[in-house]
Amino acid sequence: MKMACVVSRFMADFCLLLFLLALTPLSEALRFDVQSGQTKCISEDIKLNSMAVGKYSVINPSENQPLPDSHKLTVRVSSPYGSSIHYADHVDSGDFAFTSSEAGDYLACFWTLDHKPPNTITIEFDWRTGVAAKDWTYVAKKGQIDVMELELKKLEDTVKSIHDEMFYLREREEEMQEMNIATNSKMAWLSFLSLVVCLSVAGLQLWHLKTYFERKKLL
Repeated sequence: MKMACVVSRFMADFCLLLFLLALTPLSEALRFDVQSGQTKCISEDIKLNSMAVGKYSVINPSENQPLPDSHKLTVRVSSPYGSSIHYADHVDSGDFAFTSSEAGDYLACFWTLDHKPPNTITIEFDWRTGVAAKDWTYVAKKGQIDVMELELKKLEDTVKSIHDEMFYLREREEEMQEMNIATNSKMAWLSFLSLVVCLSVAGLQLWHLKTYFERKKLL
């Protein structure tokens, strides 16, 4: 009976993990246009010590011809505090990979030189972080593991990612609570100060009116 309960609990947990994995969004390559002489930036919120990989390439407007020199671009990936992580000048494709040393919004900016007449450059950009950044095919070949073990490893990393996300959200919640407490304290002091000022002004007005009426011998 106990063994059956353990097996049932294991199957329930396993199904829950499969469900969570199914809910994990699949990252797809993003396509966008950049006008010559302009800049386009993509932002990604990355947690501390998370893996991130990115690939970018310019779509050739003429498949049977080499890519024109006017379609070259400059790429820069920077951290939330402005540190340069990746930089490439006058390229048509490239990739980058890093482990985040700061938590926050990372920026990938693309820009081109101004051309006359102006042209439009189409860029395909794939940016993956966390579990989605891992090449599972390479992991399977390197470790020589079967399909079931591969799926379990995916689930393990997904659970770790969810666990880290929960702790991250908890830290953010604590920061927001501390901020709310500090704000409420400041508002209480401001309200008290406003009340003191209002009472002082009312007292001065009464004192002025009393003095005025006494001087006019109305009181």
